[in-house]
Amino acid sequence: MTDKPSINLDYLAAQYAQTIIQKTKDKKASDVENTMTKALGVLQEDGVYACFLYLLAREKENGAVVVDEMLNLLSDLPFGWKKPSKNNQPDATIVLRFISEQVTKDLDRLLLAREVLEQMLIYARYGAKARDKGGSEAPGASS
Repeated sequence: MTDKPSINLDYLAAQYAQTIIQKTKDKKASDVENTMTKALGVLQEDGVYACFLYLLAREKENGAVVVDEMLNLLSDLPFGWKKPSKNNQPDATIVLRFISEQVTKDLDRLLLAREVLEQMLIYARYGAKARDKGGSEAPGASS
């Protein structure tokens, strides 16, 4: 056994998915669901870097909120990754450099990051769908 505390990745994915739903409550639920579905497809088909590229290109369509929460989630993983700061460079440049130099560098970490980001997008998609059907928030984090 190790002395490190275990991290419940499913819980983190659910928490950040709920945050996305809360931050997009002024948007049409179907638009949020559409963004989550498309981002999930890009993540699954093309990978983490491509998913960030896709969302950064869709800033006005909820992409900025999703990118921010994806970065928050990655910062909570036990790898010592710090959310990139906004210096004097465009946000996209900073984010993409962080993804390429930190996240995609190590295969094991990349695979874990991809899995937890995928779970977060799935939960956010279902949260948007639930809101569209009359629910007020994302479904609870219980699984």
